[in-house]
Amino acid sequence: MGKDNQPEYQLGPNIHWYPGHMTRARRKMEEDLRLVDLLAEVVDARIPRSSRNPDIDVMAGDRPRLIILNRVDQADPAMTAQWLVWFKKQGWGVLETDAKQGKGVSQFPAAARAALKDKLQSWRAKGQVGRPIRVMVAGIPNVGKSTFINKLAGRKSAKAGDRPGVTRGKQWVTIDRGLELLDTPGILWPKFEDHITGLHLAFTGAVRDEVIETEELACALLELLQSHYPRALEERYKLAQVSGQSPWELLEQCARKRGMLLSGGVLDTQRMSAVLLDELRGGKLGRLTFEVPDER
Repeated sequence: MGKDNQPEYQLGPNIHWYPGHMTRARRKMEEDLRLVDLLAEVVDARIPRSSRNPDIDVMAGDRPRLIILNRVDQADPAMTAQWLVWFKKQGWGVLETDAKQGKGVSQFPAAARAALKDKLQSWRAKGQVGRPIRVMVAGIPNVGKSTFINKLAGRKSAKAGDRPGVTRGKQWVTIDRGLELLDTPGILWPKFEDHITGLHLAFTGAVRDEVIETEELACALLELLQSHYPRALEERYKLAQVSGQSPWELLEQCARKRGMLLSGGVLDTQRMSAVLLDELRGGKLGRLTFEVPDER
């Protein structure tokens, strides 16, 4: 058992979290789904699989769906194109956005209506002209959901923050005539399929930094970058080459290049780990995607 007698869940090696409030959020979300016509799910384009709560698929049932691939500005464009095709094959609408800058956000009303094309035709056939469309916007913490809603509404309608779990309660937001959004708190899920999912969420900040040792997380990230984006690593940290090095050796090289030293000339790998994660989340390592469709 974990803190305050709440069950402790493992994300991966040495990664734990306590989802008590998220259990309540899920229950509320299930109730609110009865009020909406469309479920729009915001996901992180860098980790489109890991940033999706699989429980949402169960809760949504056969309700029309729209996937909002957010942070496309930080994701590998070639991989985003593959994910776009993959989601469409599931029968879902897809919208690419950079909510922070507002790119693609204005296309949401049209995308929502396109995803509800059949239902809208049915309403017209029944004479239900003018009936408002209600959309639930869901997503795990820190995928940019609140920022997306704020940009879409043109005002601070939904509270946004840099840390996971800031959004609370339920809010209806009117977007335009006949289109209303229901904001929901970001919810994670009680169990992960594998530790890779937990690591990907930790890389992007969807899980609190306190739940995993920073150097361990940095080494896992360096191993991934070494395998898939070596040039990004070499260029950002001025490394001659990254092949043939262990993740720890790479971390030390980065610290040395940045001049991060403790007393006695000891490399400050703890500080370098924090900088590496901050720069990844800030998009300073380039446009990266850590998952491909159907890889497992």
